[in-house]
Amino acid sequence: MIKSMTGFGRGEQVNDDRKIVVEIKAVNHRFCDMNVKLPKKLNYFETDIRTCLKEYIQRGKVDVFVTYEDYTKSNVCVKYNKEIATEYVNYLNSMVEDFGLQSDVKPAVIGRFPEVFTLEEQSVDENEIWSHLEGVVREAAEKFVESRVREGENLKKDLLAKLAAMSDIVAYIEEKSPQIIEDYKARLIEKVNELAINTQIDDQRIAAEVTMYADKVCVDEEVVRLRSHIDSTIKILTEGVPVYHVDEAEAKKDEIDVLILCGGILFPTMKSTRPNPARRLSRPPPFRSPQARV
Repeated sequence: MIKSMTGFGRGEQVNDDRKIVVEIKAVNHRFCDMNVKLPKKLNYFETDIRTCLKEYIQRGKVDVFVTYEDYTKSNVCVKYNKEIATEYVNYLNSMVEDFGLQSDVKPAVIGRFPEVFTLEEQSVDENEIWSHLEGVVREAAEKFVESRVREGENLKKDLLAKLAAMSDIVAYIEEKSPQIIEDYKARLIEKVNELAINTQIDDQRIAAEVTMYADKVCVDEEVVRLRSHIDSTIKILTEGVPVYHVDEAEAKKDEIDVLILCGGILFPTMKSTRPNPARRLSRPPPFRSPQARV
């Protein structure tokens, strides 16, 4: 099964007490880079969320957004800070005595001062909240995986169509390659006849020139290699050959028929000294007459 590296999933739960929404999105990344954004009230669930999501996600740059709304009326309480209120009253009475003012100290006035009344959240049952949050996280993760699989199937169809087109091109090259030699031989003889009028044509020299050109335009090796790559890719897409990241290769070294991907690590390769096969097929090398070589 092919999964795309990008995906999106959303889970939501709404009841009389609370509303929880979890959204997951991801793009391509070599490793699993997970960023979880939580409300302050749910910060202590970050580790649990990461552990849960690792069951569904192994690679990618993943962003997780969690929103939480509490509809319960008993989740906060009002606290009266008597010490702070006493300080306010004492200072107000001191101002009345110092400046000869008329005292107008009322509870409504004192209650407006900062920190006299505060709202405090009551302790919550973490196990109860997690029982709801975990379900939403798993719902979002399952939809996220479904979107990856769905997009992966579309990518598979596109790749198979492109591979089929490449196979047709390779077959066309195989069909036309022998004709290129014959065409070059005909053009060579015609050119020699034009340049060497009343001169006997050396058939061996013509055969040597054709042989040299045939060696330069030979694409048998490239065609065989390309067909092998195309067949291997089709097998991976259709039969599900195991594909592992290079970092996992050590653990899978004893398995048979395992394709190992480099995963972004570069290895030195030998640069080919042979001419570009596309250039070889595009035009023949210039012919020089025997007189010009002497």
